[in-house]
Amino acid sequence: MNFELTPQQKQIQLKVRDFCTRELAPRAQQNDLKETFAWEAVEGLKKHGLLGIPFPKEYGGQNLDMVSYCLILEEIGRVDSSVALTVESHNSLCSSHIFIAGNEEQKKKYIPRLAKGEVLGAWALTEPGAGSDASGIKTRAVQENGHWVINGSKTFTTQGSVAGVYVIFAHTSDAMNSQSISAFVAEKGTPGLQVGKVEKKMGLHASDTAQLHLTNMKLPKENLLGKPGRAFVDAMKILDAGRVGISGISIGMARGALEEGVKWVKERKKKFKIGDSPGLTSAQKFLADLATEIDAARFLMLRAAVLCDQGKPYSKEASMSKLFSGELVMKATTQAIDLFGEYGATLDCAVQRYFRDSKLYQIGEGSSQIQELIISRHLLSE
Repeated sequence: MNFELTPQQKQIQLKVRDFCTRELAPRAQQNDLKETFAWEAVEGLKKHGLLGIPFPKEYGGQNLDMVSYCLILEEIGRVDSSVALTVESHNSLCSSHIFIAGNEEQKKKYIPRLAKGEVLGAWALTEPGAGSDASGIKTRAVQENGHWVINGSKTFTTQGSVAGVYVIFAHTSDAMNSQSISAFVAEKGTPGLQVGKVEKKMGLHASDTAQLHLTNMKLPKENLLGKPGRAFVDAMKILDAGRVGISGISIGMARGALEEGVKWVKERKKKFKIGDSPGLTSAQKFLADLATEIDAARFLMLRAAVLCDQGKPYSKEASMSKLFSGELVMKATTQAIDLFGEYGATLDCAVQRYFRDSKLYQIGEGSSQIQELIISRHLLSE
């Protein structure tokens, strides 16, 4: 058992940390207040190859392992979780689905453009009546004259209004169950693909979330990704990897809250002796507990990432990582606001942004309750 990162992993971690400090951190608060998509951050992501992290160099990617990917997301999540979500959803969901399920022609057509950041990717699975139960989607695709014609709607689609490439899920048979779901790739501007409402959210203001309306959207038959009826199985594999990655963002946010808390306590230690300030003693306990839990969360994440890199089963470990980190970030940011008192509720305090952003990481890509269900199923079948 080796707890050390490789020299390459350490170098990547430090390089991304420097990028985040210089280019993302100064804009994070203002981007949140403007509530507009952080296009200037995308330019920096492109420059550093962060929109093609796991993909082979032959497709324009960086060919990095899952451990490195998680370290990258932790560093970005520490300063701007909206930008981190853009990186994670683009890499883990849309691009990965095309890479995993697509044929060689599809991969060569789409992955280089996505990996180089020429276009952003969106993964359109969730619908108004199908969130945690992805098999309950209603969107339909039927074959007509050598084309697929798709009708339906999607909601809470990350990058929904700014993407250039979409992976869209629809039923392709009358069974209307998980075995009848297929995936299709579509490009911005496809007739019948219309962007609907761009959501106004509690947090993640610099991340784009939108509805999609599919009205007689016609796609060539070669835009089917993988085999008909196979998309639900592919999606579950993609979500396993996505849950490990999204854990990195949660850990980064909790770490950001911890670092803000450490600064606050250090400033007040100059004014009080510990014995004279019960509140300060309580604050130190909070910091100690939080630092311990962040390390525990990181080890859970790295265990799942290493199993993924080794090609071993890791679904249970991915859900454990997602469950623990998602609960941790909500707890950490809530307690950090308590630590700051009234200042913690002002828009000048970074911790309130972490707090508002954190709820998505407790819910997105499978809520805590879904992770508990997955973990228990593994336990009962072992």
